Parts: sequence; structure tokens; C-alpha cells
Amino acid sequence: MAETGEEETVSAEASGFSDMSDSEFLDLEDSQELSASLSKPSPASELPGKDGKLISLPKWERGLDASSPMERFHLKYLCVTDLSTQNWCEQQMVYGKELPGSVAPEKAAVLDTGASIHLARELEVHDLVTIPITSKEDTWAVKFLNMLSMIPTLQSGGHIREFPVFGEVEGVLLVGVIDELHYTAKGELELVELKTRRGPVLPLEAQKKKDRFQVSLYKYIFDAMVQGKVTAASLLHHTKLHPEKPLGPSVLKHAQQGGFSVTSLGDLMDLVFLSLTLSDLPVIDILKIEYIHQETAALLGSEIVSFEERELRNKVQHYMGYWVGRREPQGVDVEEAWKCRTCSYADICEWRKGGGVRSSVPVPQTKRAT
Repeated sequence: MAETGEEETVSAEASGFSDMSDSEFLDLEDSQELSASLSKPSPASELPGKDGKLISLPKWERGLDASSPMERFHLKYLCVTDLSTQNWCEQQMVYGKELPGSVAPEKAAVLDTGASIHLARELEVHDLVTIPITSKEDTWAVKFLNMLSMIPTLQSGGHIREFPVFGEVEGVLLVGVIDELHYTAKGELELVELKTRRGPVLPLEAQKKKDRFQVSLYKYIFDAMVQGKVTAASLLHHTKLHPEKPLGPSVLKHAQQGGFSVTSLGDLMDLVFLSLTLSDLPVIDILKIEYIHQETAALLGSEIVSFEERELRNKVQHYMGYWVGRREPQGVDVEEAWKCRTCSYADICEWRKGGGVRSSVPVPQTKRAT
């Protein structure tokens, strides 16, 4: 255990921070979105399920469903990995949301292995405790307690892992979990994103492109947080949390053990935003991605990512256009049609059947922003 091992953070199960697990993507051939939010779409086409029964797909005509995807999927916020999956194939991501189902055993094994490697790294710097929660306010309180324990550690030059980030981007709340933050020998703040691989090879350029986008988005949100651009009012507006609600007994006990004199979620929020303001934490200087072989845990290679803010903002604006209902979902361009060979939804994909334009909706064929 590292010297910082005395610090305690709450486990993923207790924190309920969905992006923690989602940050571990499958290999290229297993890249479709696996998590799903329930919706009540109207049937348009059908796909055979694992039990042989047909699963209905929703219609996308504007006249039949005028709600935005955020409303249709009952989402209060998005995860960084939702947008990262859009970077691979937006249409595939949408089908993943519309068709909730169980994960195939081989894919579940991949996810479990990746999660185990992440957990082993986290245990190097944190002791994990599991805390029962009784409300959504408790869930966010756990996030804030973890942040309050990690900010001083980072400020003093230590390593932290699984750091929650959140902020409003293009009018939508975006949340995520940074794998690791630490300072280099030169005093630069470095973000490290861990990606595991089933085979002992580095991913193709298309996968790396998605990974670069993900870490760039993490930096964008983290920088906004330490610069005071993220507000409690915005967070409450999107999450519909009740800051005055008393904390559950287990969460309250853990807070008191950590030396925090609080009674409600609002108390914790005040401490977090005050801590971010007074900590003088810098913006992230270096973005690094490490690719690890799952079987041997050997480092396959690493990459330093160049942060291009204008390009990132353009992509985010385009992706958010789908979520807020300004446009229909899009599939890949013709030059990336090879991705369809490993997609579970290829047989029913309207974008693919329409030759690069949604067959059921008369929209112009335009090149998808990259």
C-alpha cells in the first residue's frame, strides 16, 4: 500500500457513479455501447433477441416522437463515455440505448477483467469502504466526500485515482471519472487514462481517436471546475437534487469520521466548491493514455495527447445536438463503414440501409463532423 493508502474512498457500488465502470471500453470488435436506459418507444422494426424473441425498435420520425433523447431516455445528465461512444459511431450508441439487454458472457468477462485492473490500481492509493445509501442525495454526497478527501492529497503532490468531475457543457450536465491525476518530476499536472486490451497489441487509429477525445473532455471539465466555472446552482438545476435533505445515517457517520461537520447534501456541496476555489489546483498540463494487456498486465504502450480546445468544442457541440433534439442520429461515413462488420445492429441499421442517410427520414446527406 502506498503512503497515501490511509485515505479512504467509497466503492463504486456505493457511489453509484456510472462513468466509473463505463470508462473501461471493450476492444475494437466489442466497442458497442453496453449500458442502456429504459424508454418507451414506438415499434418500427424488430431485432432477434438472445431468447429468439423479436425486440421492437423505435420510430424516429419527428411527427411520431417530438421529445429529445434526453427526455426519451429519462436522463438528467450524460457521462463522458456517452459522448466518447458517439465518437465511434453515434447510431450504434443510440441502438445500445434503445435495446437494453444482458451482456454476452465473453464481453462481461472483458469488462470484469478491465474493472479488476482498475481496482488494483486504485487500491494502491486508496482504502475502499462500502457505505449503504438511501437516496440520490446520498449518492452524490458520496461523490463529494471522495472529492473532499482527494483534493488535499493532490494539492500536496500525491497521486489520486477515480476523481469525479462534472460540469455543464452546451446546456447539458456532463459527468465523468478521471482514472489518475499526479504531478510529474517537472511539477506538471498529468492525467493518466488506463485502457486494457484483450490481445497484446495496440488499438487501431479509430479506437485511439475515441480515447483521445475522452481524455480531452476530462481535461475540459476538470479545468472548468478548478477555474470556478462550475456552479452549485447549475448542478442542482440539472440533477433536481434537494440540498436541504438530511444525509442518510451511514453517509453522515462516514462524513463525521472524515472530520466534516455537515448534516445535508447542501453542506457538502458548499465544502466542495469552497475547497476547489481555495485549493489553487492548476489546470491539467499533460494528457496520457496507457494501454495494458489484460492477461499479463504488461504495458503495451502509451500516448501523449495534444489538447485542441477548438476542435473539442466543435465535436461536443455536434454530439450534443443529437441529445437535445436538434438533429437525428448519424452513422459512420463511408470510409469508416468497416466498423459495421463487427456491429450487432448492422442488419437493422437505418443509416446503413440508407447508404449514409437515415432511410425513414428525408434529411440531406452531409458529412459527419469528426
